[in-house]
Amino acid sequence: MHIHAFAALEPGAALHPFDYELGAPGPHDVDIEVTHCGVCHSDVHLIDNDWSISRYPLVPGHEIVGTVAATGTEVEQLSIGQRVGVGWQSGSCLRCEWCLNGYENLCRNKVLTCVKRHGGFADFVRTDSRFAFAIPDSIDSAGAAPLLCAGVTVYSPMRRFGLRPHHRVGIVGIGGLGHLALQFAHAMGCEVTAFSTNPEKKDDAYTFGADHFVDSRDAKEMQATARTLDYIISTATVALPWSAYMEALRPNGELTIVSRLSSHGDKGSIGVLAPILVAGQKSISGSVTGGRDVMREMLAFAARHHIAARAEVFSCEDLNGAVQRVRNNEARYRVVLQT
Repeated sequence: MHIHAFAALEPGAALHPFDYELGAPGPHDVDIEVTHCGVCHSDVHLIDNDWSISRYPLVPGHEIVGTVAATGTEVEQLSIGQRVGVGWQSGSCLRCEWCLNGYENLCRNKVLTCVKRHGGFADFVRTDSRFAFAIPDSIDSAGAAPLLCAGVTVYSPMRRFGLRPHHRVGIVGIGGLGHLALQFAHAMGCEVTAFSTNPEKKDDAYTFGADHFVDSRDAKEMQATARTLDYIISTATVALPWSAYMEALRPNGELTIVSRLSSHGDKGSIGVLAPILVAGQKSISGSVTGGRDVMREMLAFAARHHIAARAEVFSCEDLNGAVQRVRNNEARYRVVLQT
């Protein structure tokens, strides 16, 4: 099978047309004709080799929506022509303790969609069919694509914490992840506070479901949040005044970090005084994407509550412009390619 794709040939390079061949699909494989693919900031990190895991030529893309074009001999749950999506993960061992308990995202042998294999900036992509998910009819493809990475990334820790309508929730960073987190927390019935360094996002934050908006650069506004929140999700990728956010938590509160922080110098560290944690029985956790059951649940929840990404749609002819918009943090709020 001949695939037309777009690849970076070296770190930081612009993407150029790149063709490659695929053999016959394996028994559990599925070939997907790509119609939409999100441009996630993780794609930019991979293009630039920020994480030192990239291999070139590199075809990015891991927020993929398309239609099933071919299936392996053991594929029963998907059919030709069905609309499906693929996220950050395209496979796992399905045998270890993590996989057997629904945490395929923690499998040591997980397969990543565009790491050491070619991703969704292409006309077709191949994946393990068990990591391709039916897209509910009520969600359009451009709005659905970012749910497959950004959506599950924020939904998964909310589910694990057990958010209920009585909880008061803070969302730090109103961007590609944060604007979805606001929608999910609001749909769960929570009282939601948005934290942002950009006051221009205030109206959007309320539109996405925030009940309160805090300019996190304003010391008085931050102080006013002390002991008001049960749970905080930080989607920020830069160092923050972590103690101030821990002070915003009520007893038994939890702060979850879902974005990789810069690892340069000490910016990747999280410094919080022990008395802040101990006195209020507070905790800090991390979270990365989610397992297959969580992905299916998230998509169903999003369909039921009309949650979708606000996406800027680009054609493949302007692919490098789309990537640069994400690299410059200019997107409002996700960027999606339409093939």
